[in-house]
Formats: sequence, structure tokens, C-alpha cells
Amino acid sequence: MKVIELLNQAIENKTTHFSFELLPPLRGNSINKVFNTIDKLKEFDPKYINITAHRDEMVFSESASGIIEKKLTRKRPGTVAVAAAIKNEYKITVVPHIICSGFLPEETENALLDLNFLGIYDLLLLRGDSSSRHEFISSEGEHKYAVDLIKQVDEINKGNFLDGTHVEPFATPFSYGTAGYPEKHEEAPNLDSDIYWLKKKVDAGAEYIVTQMFFDNQKFFDFVKKARAAGITVPIVPGIKPISALSQLTVLPQIFKTDIPEALAAEVRKCKTNDEVKQVGTEWGIQQGKELIQHGVPSLHFYTLMASNCVRDIAKAIY
Repeated sequence: MKVIELLNQAIENKTTHFSFELLPPLRGNSINKVFNTIDKLKEFDPKYINITAHRDEMVFSESASGIIEKKLTRKRPGTVAVAAAIKNEYKITVVPHIICSGFLPEETENALLDLNFLGIYDLLLLRGDSSSRHEFISSEGEHKYAVDLIKQVDEINKGNFLDGTHVEPFATPFSYGTAGYPEKHEEAPNLDSDIYWLKKKVDAGAEYIVTQMFFDNQKFFDFVKKARAAGITVPIVPGIKPISALSQLTVLPQIFKTDIPEALAAEVRKCKTNDEVKQVGTEWGIQQGKELIQHGVPSLHFYTLMASNCVRDIAKAIY
């Protein structure tokens, strides 16, 4: 089943599915780490698994002569291949991320063709990190916004290719979701403006929304209320990440522009070790999850980076 069908099924049956997101392994590393994470979590019947996508970035290294050199590299290649490997190994619906930042439309088209050949039809369409915040080099001709990426996928679904070729539409068209930000996207002037653009993505064809991580459920509830008032009717899936390290108290707000409630921050500050932080993060995640389930969300979507054990403990407590 496609993700939108799974979400609609959960809404109809008044249940909450379990899903999570993985990163492809670092360049040169084995896929076993990915499989080990899935093995920890498969007992909770994940309905779908997302695989992130990553663009080239600038890396600085010291040469043999002692000179600092920079070069472009993709630290985590393999989104399409990892999605195919998971689908083959576990027979679970996979959702590769497709990003436009750093990728030419021609590269995206080729990835979509590969995915179609592999029988993978679910996507999460995102802009991706902008070059203004990172050591990235923009690709001339790349889509600037996720809504432009959505339009390209829609054309592919109609059988229209970039070179002007028209073919019979795929027997199974791509189905896709997009991202939402309960605390607004960092570039948006305010939440209302952010929701205005979110509706543009939904109107263009996004069938569901997966949110950025958040730690205050009330912000999610307010976000959903505003989205519904704006005419957005598609399922909205909350994204959850357990805090699992002392450093995340500052790193997560810095990178993801999300607030950490003082009640949680105060408990983390009391911790002396990361093991203690993981316990605090797990307990907070359990309470978050239980409240979100009580409010009828169709799925809880967990970000597993550095937190797969915490996600397992949370799932044990609420599923």
C-alpha cells in the first residue's frame, strides 16, 4: 500500500501507525547499520520507512604536503539503492527523499526512472538545505523550491520528460508527501506565511505532510489548527526525535530551528552523562507520543539518528 492509503486507513480505523526515518550509511560504510536499526524496530510493525537524501558539500582536508584543500563530496550517497535494499529485505513500504537543492532536474528525472524500475512509488519531496547556510555550491538550473519539484514529478506522472518526449504514463504514478514546520520554516517571516506556502504544495499535489521535529505538542496542535483553517485537509504526521545526547540541547535548536521547552531543557541540564540524557529523552518522547495518539494522529514518525534505542523504548511503551 502507498503511504497515503496507509494514513487514510489509520484515520478510518482510528489507529496510529508507527514509522521512522533513516540515513544512508556514510560513504564506504556497510548497509548493516541500517539493517540493524530496522531489526531493532520491526517488531512494532513500521508501515513505512523514509530514507533521507543528501547533496554534495564542501569538505576541507589536509594534503600530504600540509596544505588545506577543499573538494566537493557526497558524504551519504545511495538513497535510491538503500530504499531498494530495504524493500527487498523487509518487504516494507519505503519512502526515499527527493530534494531539489543541489540536484539538476535531469538528475531528478533519472532518479525517478530508477525508482519506477525498482517498483518504488512513494516519495517525500523537499527543497533540502540551502547553500546560503552551508558549504554547498548551488547547481545552475536546480529547482529553487519544493513546489517546483512537485511540478516536475507531476509531469513525470503524465509521461512528460524534460527533453520534450512524451510516453505513456507510468502504470503506477508516484505518490508523495511534503514537509511542514510547526514552528515555521527558518526563512518564513511568520507561521501564517509558512502555511500559505504549504498550501501551495498541497494544492500542487502533495497528499500528506510530515512535520519537522518538535518537542512541544501544543505547537503541533496549533499548527494543525492553522493548517485546517487555511483549507489544508490532507493527513498531517508529527515528526518526533528523542533527545539522546547532552550536545543536542544546543545543536538541535541551532540546526533545526526548533525550541526545546524549559521543562525538558532543565531535566537535560541535570544529566551528567548521555545515558542519563537518553532516559530523559525517552520519557519525554513517551509522553509526547501518548498525547499525540490521544489526539488521533494517523502515524508517529520517528527520526532515528543517534536515537534508535530510545525510539525502541518509546515504541515499547506506547504500541
